[in-house]
Amino acid sequence: MGLDIRKPIGWLFICLGLLLFATGILMPPSAYQKSLGINVDLGWGLILILGGILSLTLSHFSSKNIKK
Repeated sequence: MGLDIRKPIGWLFICLGLLLFATGILMPPSAYQKSLGINVDLGWGLILILGGILSLTLSHFSSKNIKK
């Protein structure tokens, strides 16, 4: 079976990460008083984007895609 789940999971992480990142940028600083002034959405958005990029990179360079 040639099913590689890393591509759709990678794109899902990137899309969710972009939504969180945009929320972190657009929200006013007063919204982060409960989290001790830390912009949690911005941080987790970046982590999800990086995880999605890593997943897509791993699926691209997997041994299944290498032509002999």
